Amino acid sequence: MATPTPLHKANIDHWQERVDMAAAFRWTVRLNFHEAVANHFSLAVNEDGTEFLMNPNQAHFSRIKASDLLLLDANNPNALDTPDAPDPTAWGLHGSIHRRCRHARCVMHVHSIHATVLACLADSNLPPIDQNTATFYKRYVIDESFGGLAFEAEGERCASMLSDPKVKVMIMGNHGVLIIGDSVADTFNRLYYFERAAETYIRALQTGKPLRVLSDEVAEKTAQELEDYPSQAERHLAELKAILDEEGSNYAQ
Repeated sequence: MATPTPLHKANIDHWQERVDMAAAFRWTVRLNFHEAVANHFSLAVNEDGTEFLMNPNQAHFSRIKASDLLLLDANNPNALDTPDAPDPTAWGLHGSIHRRCRHARCVMHVHSIHATVLACLADSNLPPIDQNTATFYKRYVIDESFGGLAFEAEGERCASMLSDPKVKVMIMGNHGVLIIGDSVADTFNRLYYFERAAETYIRALQTGKPLRVLSDEVAEKTAQELEDYPSQAERHLAELKAILDEEGSNYAQ
């Protein structure tokens, strides 16, 4: 069930997109994927992707409401000089991606525990050992050249690695994970399952036992079937919003 728009918010642009984003921030906290006030999500709202919503500078995900989100222009060279300026690293990373990658409608970057552990391994590949890990078969890129905080130059470097629309995940070596998608629902669903996949792999490694790795054929077949599975991401986010609504959360304000 769609969250109704309060009458006093009717004049705020991109309201439903804001509500979806706010719900994603709240659930990221519940899943313990957040990193204090340091991570960022963004969502393109115009055709070429250069105008985007993003969380305000150093606001905790558990308190973010739909009306709090910044509306930014990736082509505005003075974005960091405005009164509501975004976090500089968020601007460097997300602004660069929205300028360069029109297909990256939504971008979510976190330092979730298991994805970050994977990013810290000398070999950060994620082998297809179950259905969740197979979801990402040949659909991620590993950044092997971490260069410090994602100010503009580092953001541009990362954005240059996302030119292939098939690549939906960047395993950011020594850093964390970055997920892109077509919508908030699509991207959050992928973020959720990537962390689950990374956890399964890390826990499997901890047993010290040999891994049962799927064949290339079965891994690709599984990944494609999951890509084509109808409406899962949309239903996932709709159910999360329904739970928040039932609890009386203020996320949609």
